[in-house]
Amino acid sequence: MWNFACPDWIERLRSGRSLVPDLPIDQAEGERGVQIFNMLRLPDVPGQPAMAEAAGEWFRDIVRAACGSLDKATGVRAISEIFTLVPKKNSKTTGGAAIALVLMLANERPRAEMLFVGPTQDVADLAFQQAAGMIAADPDGYLQKRFHVQEHLKTIKDRRNGAMLKIKTFDMRVMTGVKPVCVIVDELHVMSAFSYASRVVGQIRGGLLPNPESLLIFITTQSDEAPAGVFKAELQYARGIRDGRIKEGVRMLPILYEFPEAMQIDPARPWRDPANWPMVLPNLGLSITIDRLVSDYQQAREKGEAEERRWASQHLNVEIGLALHSDRWRGTDFWLGAADRTLTLDELLARSEVVTVGIDGGGLDDLLGLAVLGRCRQTRDWLLWNHAWCQEDVLELRQDIAERLRDFANDGDLTFCADAAQDLIEVADIIERIRDAELLPAEAGVGLDPAGVAMLVDEIVSRKIADGVLKAIGQGYRLSPAVWGMERKLKDGTLWHSGSALMSWCVGNAKAEQRGNAVLITKQTAGKAKIDPLIATFNAFQLMSLNPEAARALTSPWENPDFRMARA
Repeated sequence: MWNFACPDWIERLRSGRSLVPDLPIDQAEGERGVQIFNMLRLPDVPGQPAMAEAAGEWFRDIVRAACGSLDKATGVRAISEIFTLVPKKNSKTTGGAAIALVLMLANERPRAEMLFVGPTQDVADLAFQQAAGMIAADPDGYLQKRFHVQEHLKTIKDRRNGAMLKIKTFDMRVMTGVKPVCVIVDELHVMSAFSYASRVVGQIRGGLLPNPESLLIFITTQSDEAPAGVFKAELQYARGIRDGRIKEGVRMLPILYEFPEAMQIDPARPWRDPANWPMVLPNLGLSITIDRLVSDYQQAREKGEAEERRWASQHLNVEIGLALHSDRWRGTDFWLGAADRTLTLDELLARSEVVTVGIDGGGLDDLLGLAVLGRCRQTRDWLLWNHAWCQEDVLELRQDIAERLRDFANDGDLTFCADAAQDLIEVADIIERIRDAELLPAEAGVGLDPAGVAMLVDEIVSRKIADGVLKAIGQGYRLSPAVWGMERKLKDGTLWHSGSALMSWCVGNAKAEQRGNAVLITKQTAGKAKIDPLIATFNAFQLMSLNPEAARALTSPWENPDFRMARA
């Protein structure tokens, strides 16, 4: 089994060295593939230069690994997948088209099928035009004789052995009638927004299984939103291989041009310094220059932080943690810095002297959000834990966020309900647990929107939790004190949360609207932007702001307040 870990990847990025670790590839076959690649020409550049001078070495690394990992004796390819993360303007799609032609020329399987899959029709068309243009640009005319370009079918056929390269748009039918030996997937991060993305990628992998020499190549940019769905899963898997955390059964080669996490989350934002940009720009000096990037970046920065971060995600592969739009809630700016990933519900209850609970949720096509807010008995900092529930049919009703919801469920921060009452029962279970731990205030311990909560109230009261514990919290502008108070506590470092991706998403979805002297928190985008767990947090915050004390069982008649008053 080959070892694809690259533990010194940061040093390699800084020194401009290859991100492909030392692998026992067939050097002769690898170099043969590189020679083919070098002879191809850029079709849309004046003079149509050969890839030997127009392409970065990182392209040749991919070609060398893909061609050199095929064992001629057994017909098995040791590298069955390559995951490449590279910023825009590094000739990603053009290079992908060139690699597809190299694999066609190196292929020896009769009537083999190969696919280049783009996220949209425009990207697919661009890839086809690049591949067809390279064939037409061959000065010797060999490629024109070897390949039949079928423009109307977006297909390139090898006249020698009947092999075909098909350019397709990503959808559920991409694998219909196809058993490919090679698939190149461009811009996976765009595809991850589709509710069916993970199923299609699964179909692609399944279709490749019968062919021992099969190869799946992902070439993608970082997402301009927080990574989600199949893109997030594949990226995390590739990082695990690169870092040496995943070793068993690995056949994927990760090639990730991204800054170390420390550089991405550093408040000083060292990724802003153009001196660091060459680390993640393998095609620098060919398809892009620092001067052009600096000019483009300055324009983005002038438009605000949201546009700056979007630009950085696309041109520097800086991962976005929060959607920082211009009318965001001010607490968003301090949210990521207040994360404490040790804050499970158990940990919060163990450290707290008193706990309040907030609940918010809409109908069956919405989330039910829960917030548990504790006051630390030692530091008096406020500690926050959240969870959400949704009905399983929400995955069909809200297909644009279905993959993201599945991610939250996999993280353990969201529960899909098998029946209509599961969320109500489990919320009541948590409240009952807090009550039994003697951490819930005797009055005003559970805050909730008074509208549409009758069934939840019935479930809570059935647990013999006193009516006085439940407190109706005014919504809309009436939440302003909690909104402002939470901003301040996040900024001064006296409020900590569990750092869940669910809450980062909800906080990023929040839109602040000024209404006179008040502020109203609404959804940034109707339908797909959920904020229920955040509103639940504001409800819990309102009650904690009353400086409550936990109700504890009386262990002696001397603790009875009525008895003490009578004695006085």
